[in-house]
Amino acid sequence: MKLIIAVVHDRDRGKITENLLRNGFKFTKIGSTGGFLREGNITLLIGCPDAETNRCLALISDGSKTRKQYVNVLPPDAGPVGTFIPSPVEVEVGGAIAFVMDVERFEQF
Repeated sequence: MKLIIAVVHDRDRGKITENLLRNGFKFTKIGSTGGFLREGNITLLIGCPDAETNRCLALISDGSKTRKQYVNVLPPDAGPVGTFIPSPVEVEVGGAIAFVMDVERFEQF
């Protein structure tokens, strides 16, 4: 048995969770925030038989996409607003990150 912890961007959560449910995977959703832009994510906790791990990861991968986004980043020593106009910086956002761990024991009550 494996525990997959997948951190998924909010924009991808619908497609990923639908794919997982349609393919018989059960999971717990936890709201989370993080990354460079502090945008919304969800964290999925997925219990998965060893033989199904690659299929589960493929469903997560198929439902997640990275995107380019432009943001204005102020340097730490910038003065008051209006004295410095930052140039937009292109950053990559979205996608998913998955951690796969062995489960020593699993019980369902």
